[in-house]
Amino acid sequence: MRHRIVVFTLLAGLSIGPSASQLAAQTSDLGEVDFPTSGSPEAQEHFIRGVLLLHSFEFPDAGEAFRAAQEVDRGFAMAYWGEAMSYNHPLWAEQDAEAARAVLKRLGSSPEDQAPTERERDYLRAVEVLYGEGAKDERDFAYAEQMRRLHEKYPNDDEAKAFYALAVLGTAHEGRDHTIYMRAAALAEEVFRDNPEHPGAAHYLIHSYDDPVHAPLGLRAALAYSEVAPAASHAQHMTSHIFVALGMWDEVVSANETAVAVADRRREAKSLPLDARNLHALHWLAYGYLQQGRYDDARVLLEAMESHAEEVGSQRSRTHLAMMRADYIVNTRRWDDPAAEIEVDVTDLSPVVATRDHFASGVAALERGDRMAAERALVAMAEIRDDASRSSAYPPGLQAARVMELELEALLASTKGNTAEALDLMREAAALEDEMPYEYGPPRVVKPSHELLGEAFLEMGSPDEALVAFEMALTRAANRPASLLGLVQAAEATGDYETAEAALAMLRAIWHRADSEVLSRR
Repeated sequence: MRHRIVVFTLLAGLSIGPSASQLAAQTSDLGEVDFPTSGSPEAQEHFIRGVLLLHSFEFPDAGEAFRAAQEVDRGFAMAYWGEAMSYNHPLWAEQDAEAARAVLKRLGSSPEDQAPTERERDYLRAVEVLYGEGAKDERDFAYAEQMRRLHEKYPNDDEAKAFYALAVLGTAHEGRDHTIYMRAAALAEEVFRDNPEHPGAAHYLIHSYDDPVHAPLGLRAALAYSEVAPAASHAQHMTSHIFVALGMWDEVVSANETAVAVADRRREAKSLPLDARNLHALHWLAYGYLQQGRYDDARVLLEAMESHAEEVGSQRSRTHLAMMRADYIVNTRRWDDPAAEIEVDVTDLSPVVATRDHFASGVAALERGDRMAAERALVAMAEIRDDASRSSAYPPGLQAARVMELELEALLASTKGNTAEALDLMREAAALEDEMPYEYGPPRVVKPSHELLGEAFLEMGSPDEALVAFEMALTRAANRPASLLGLVQAAEATGDYETAEAALAMLRAIWHRADSEVLSRR
């Protein structure tokens, strides 16, 4: 008979050894899994909580839950498996192998020998492969193969199937690979079919379908996931991956408002530092406000992020400040806003994030008539690219940085009257962006290249070419208002009133809560 477990937990997650009264203080579901083990009943409750938290990528809290299970039952081998798993973040390209190996070492020199059943020994063998010898990429493939064998050996084990799906996703080292992602989706679909309350099934389906082409397939999982795991901030945010891909801006905002609130309650409940906020969801929330035309609300979030970064000064906080600042400046076109003067230390940030920051500064300077400042920004962008190109850790996705460099170069050429050169540079940027895989979330290229090209064609009086460019922009960033507005203008100029009216209707729906400043643009 299926063992259904409803999990009661603090919104913040669990500290080691919580009492029953603590667990009942604030209750919320994290989902439902069926994962029988040889642990004691009390230890099993903590173990299940840990597994549910793992599936929603609430890794620190998952680790605490597994350590709580170890406190109750020192010989509970699967509790050590779970804690070791909490140090692997496959879709974030993060792994603390040393910490995980230390956990397994606590279990014994041969961890799998400590497990009393063959199935549990198979799980321990798999995690030992994950943290075995060799480079991380090689171990990721070896682990996925080990999980394939485990899944085939136990075909009715949903956890084997779900963690195998995650292992498959973890082998996409070069970015989105649709073959890999569809393999993972096929596995996760089976789990979701058999257990719609499984947090991992919904979560991994969202990741698998997280691009504008496949996003409609992920909408069912996205709508379910927020209800499945309301206690997990990451779960609340993840639904918005599908919503962004589909241009569902009201849903993007609602999901991330909830994600931020859940994370803030967790931080308060656990007395965690300020940097424990869900800054990723905060960034997406700000971007959602911008698309809704709620520029003043986005400005409030930017100010809060600026204060946060000043107080904390962490790389993480400065990364999110730089991204939010660039999005705000470019999307609002408030070139004289004090945001344009915010200085972010980007020296240790990723090349793409640092480039975004310089791009926003350069465009704002150019629009204010300060061409020298824009040229300095372009030089800084080129230096970042050159440094990254020479590095042995040349990051995938640096194409986005090159696209923004070409765009700023094009805008500079345009101000000098070199229209043909500007268009050539914009076309080069658009062609390069077309080669990039579809990305999830707010565009990595802060000003999508086809959108910029469309605006240039409109200014030149070439609406037919502008129309094509805006339609292309909308295939990569669905229902993005700046592209919709350009489409309306281009369609009207070409006499395509049906297209213009449809785009205008969509724009009106998106901007139903827009600031008056935004509405006046139309």
